[in-house]
Amino acid sequence: MCDLRDERVELKKGMRTVPVAEAVGMVLAHDITEIRTGEFKGRAFKKGHIVTAADIEHLRRLGKEHLYVLSIAGDEMHEDEAAYALAGALKGEGIAIQGEPKEGKITLLADRDGLLTVNAPLLARFNLSGEVMCATLHTNTVVRKGDAVAGTRALPLIVKRSAVEAAVALARSAGPALCVREMRAPKAGVVITGNEVYYGRIKDAFAPIITAKVAAFNGEVLGVYYAPDDEETIAARLRELIAAGADLLITSGGMSVDPDDVTRFAIEQLGVVESSYGSAVLPGAMVMVAYVSAEARRNGGDRSAEAREEGGDRLIPVIGIPACGMYHKTTVFDLILPRILAGERIGRKELAELGHGGLCLNCRECRFPLCPFGK
Repeated sequence: MCDLRDERVELKKGMRTVPVAEAVGMVLAHDITEIRTGEFKGRAFKKGHIVTAADIEHLRRLGKEHLYVLSIAGDEMHEDEAAYALAGALKGEGIAIQGEPKEGKITLLADRDGLLTVNAPLLARFNLSGEVMCATLHTNTVVRKGDAVAGTRALPLIVKRSAVEAAVALARSAGPALCVREMRAPKAGVVITGNEVYYGRIKDAFAPIITAKVAAFNGEVLGVYYAPDDEETIAARLRELIAAGADLLITSGGMSVDPDDVTRFAIEQLGVVESSYGSAVLPGAMVMVAYVSAEARRNGGDRSAEAREEGGDRLIPVIGIPACGMYHKTTVFDLILPRILAGERIGRKELAELGHGGLCLNCRECRFPLCPFGK
């Protein structure tokens, strides 16, 4: 005569019943609840728990003589083991793994303050496998140490080892998929341009805004100069700031197409290695990003861009902010400054790519960066 319990097999793929004493090393297919009258009611063992010898007596006290379990073959992995493997492959510098997996998911944290960088094409390929997943914050998000930046897991409770190994190899093939880059604390030099400010016709509003934004990255403003709409004067003030030790130059105003707007031409006088004018961002379409060779300026030389690069000259970024920076709380400046401080070279391509998500909604109450702008 057949035992009815023997027929209670393959209730669903991979699941079977076994005597509790024979379940060591097997995976629970469901939660097991414990009730202690007047004291506790809740989960004693969670789905996916791997049964140990120490669990047997506890399970028997809960009235369990048989368990629904999932067997793990040699070519398979439990979701927790898979999560560790995936997280280790995805994380780069500045990323840490948070404790143990919870329900098969493991969280990745920022291990330092900095700028989160996500290799989005690699992440998409990783997620296309269908057996694993990883969700992240947007790339170029400023994060603090301890912030959650990503979560990853295998989708099945029991996953083929080959699928996890393939995902791990992919994540490492063009890695890292995720990293948190340190941002340097800038020593900024600021030149406020415009006859209306220089001659006292209107009160300057740029300096306090720029100073506050630099201070937000633990930077300092070495000096704020005011200059009329004159190329030679603006260029001279910028050279003085380089000589004073500025490693970031910021100008405001004079970036439009009016005849008196000469700030970008003054920047070009510095003998820039590279410059890009115009971005696909509103507000901030008329921004300028350039790079100046500090060595060439100090020596008064006029070396070619190639020679300056090969010689290892220190390059000083120059950001020319249009007038919108005075009227809008958040502009293109807020999108590119963290990336520059993280060591990224911002050129025409990077400024063009900002078009997707580059429209500020001018919300009544600005919540940047917790909004779509720049995402």
